[in-house]
Amino acid sequence: MVSDNERQRARYVGGAEGAPPVPPPGGYAGAKRRQPDLTPPPLPATPVDEKRTPGSAFGWIALVAAILFSLTLLGVLAGGGTDLLYGVTFLALQLVVLGVVVAALFSPGARRLGAIALVVTVLLNVATVGALSALRTSASGDYEGVKTAEQRHAEGYPGIKGTDPQQALSQQSLEEVRATADELFADVRARLTDEFGYTWTPVGAEDLRPERNGYGGESMLYEFTTAAWATNEPVQDYDRKLEVMRVVNEVVLDHGLWDLYAFNDPANSGIDPSMIAKLYGSDDPRTQTTWEYYTENYPDPLRFYANIYDLSNDVDGGFRTSREAQSARTGEPLEGLQLVVIASAVLSEADRAEFQEKLQDYPGFE
Repeated sequence: MVSDNERQRARYVGGAEGAPPVPPPGGYAGAKRRQPDLTPPPLPATPVDEKRTPGSAFGWIALVAAILFSLTLLGVLAGGGTDLLYGVTFLALQLVVLGVVVAALFSPGARRLGAIALVVTVLLNVATVGALSALRTSASGDYEGVKTAEQRHAEGYPGIKGTDPQQALSQQSLEEVRATADELFADVRARLTDEFGYTWTPVGAEDLRPERNGYGGESMLYEFTTAAWATNEPVQDYDRKLEVMRVVNEVVLDHGLWDLYAFNDPANSGIDPSMIAKLYGSDDPRTQTTWEYYTENYPDPLRFYANIYDLSNDVDGGFRTSREAQSARTGEPLEGLQLVVIASAVLSEADRAEFQEKLQDYPGFE
């Protein structure tokens, strides 16, 4: 006979009749499943060397060396010592600093500071600072740092290298050239107006430029260019051109100048015909756009030019374009005859005494 206890135990170990009910779909409300922790364990920490510093002493040495060298370069720049920057000393120091910086870059404890030092060295070095110094010297004209005392003294020479200073004293002065040119222009204009009826227009203004002395400075002599005179009427016919130049030649001879010389004429100038064609529009004076005649009063400095511009011989319009541009700048007529005088290395009467006094400081200069 089965007891009640045995019967009760059989309900749980027998079939499924006595098992606890299956949980509802989705599980019991509020129930949580424990998920396995799949996070990998942390890597073992790298041992820290307590004796290691953020930047090694070698890195600091490289950085300080680069900074000090750059400050030295800037100091020399401020002092105008362009010549010192390119001296052997600074170039050698630059190599030493660069060597220290490169070594710091290959040192594990000094790479960061070495990189900073490299940037400083790239920005401020002999090449970059030297270029800045040269540019400043060129812009200001101050070459004190690169010239000897003798060279600086020579810059003040009042004459022109290779020219006898007595020539400037013996030839026509600036004022005499100006007066001679005015008289010459007046007589040429009067003759051509009487014979051909030409009227005249002044072109531009006189120009006075100091001549370089050949030693790096300016002399007390000038290149003088007068204002020009131009006919308002064209001069185009070949025979008329020859007649005009004949009259001009008579006047310049009366003023003590030599016969006119035609640069544009291959028969007289001796210039290669291809060059004449390039300069004057053709190698034949009958079809040239420009005639250029010249004379002087050597040994005095006056040089006289008489030019004729002729648009009727312009075959492609290029000459007209250039003349229109010139006319826009100066207001001169597009074509016709123009007269101008140029004199080089002339001395003003007002500077004569000072010129002679300064020459005393330059014995043997010429």
